[in-house]
Amino acid sequence: MEIHSELLDHRFQLPARCERVICLTSGTTEALFEMGCGDCVVGVSEYCPRYVPDLDRPIVGDYLRVDEKVLTDLKPDLILIAGGIQRSLGLKFARKGLPVYALPLPNSMYGILENILTTAALLDRLACGRQLVDKMKRRMGNLERTAPARRISVYAELWLGKHLRTIGGTSFIHDTIALAGGTPIFQDHRNAYIKPCLDEVARHRPEVFLGFSEPEYPVDFPGLLKERGWDRSFKPALIESNVQRGQNIIHDGFSMLETASWLQKEFQKL
Repeated sequence: MEIHSELLDHRFQLPARCERVICLTSGTTEALFEMGCGDCVVGVSEYCPRYVPDLDRPIVGDYLRVDEKVLTDLKPDLILIAGGIQRSLGLKFARKGLPVYALPLPNSMYGILENILTTAALLDRLACGRQLVDKMKRRMGNLERTAPARRISVYAELWLGKHLRTIGGTSFIHDTIALAGGTPIFQDHRNAYIKPCLDEVARHRPEVFLGFSEPEYPVDFPGLLKERGWDRSFKPALIESNVQRGQNIIHDGFSMLETASWLQKEFQKL
């Protein structure tokens, strides 16, 4: 059947039964295995093994670069990528006539659920996708019921490589924090990711400083608290997030609910 990837404005033919999938976004790879469709995955990105235990599929590349020989040798029926900065890689694949589909970056938890259904539909396994969505919705409900009665104000600081960002109201990270019982201080900002004004952060006096960094670019968050004087002025509790499954606030796969559960336990200590 003919498939149209709207983000790439790319049309391609997909077999009736898609059996060879290369997935270059870790959240989607995790979802494929969680919904019982891991048998069709033949190649992944170098980040995917963080979220799928004992993953033994060939590594095709990272978020922006691939080994084209490995990709070609795997003879994919479908290549799954994300929108955003990965779109440039998708456009490159599209120009070569490859069967690539770009899933939109989710603005909320609901966007993640929609992407799961879209992925399941591409593989003609919608029932599997709906089962996973229902499972996630039940876990979301459980998290909402066990959240602290008083919501915790949270400043989330993301170090994406060397780039400092925080979240606004249209990031799925907002929903992860909210499920845990927190309220991001910039939740009314219309953008998903913004460069924070540190003086404005201090004026909000958040109760929690939630910091994320990657192992390639480690960040000394206790040192930043002292450098900015926040450890003396409003003294937020520090919670550090990383790329480990269940503690990664920027991950948009099934285990983000494990991250929300971990955060909730941290909030309850306060």
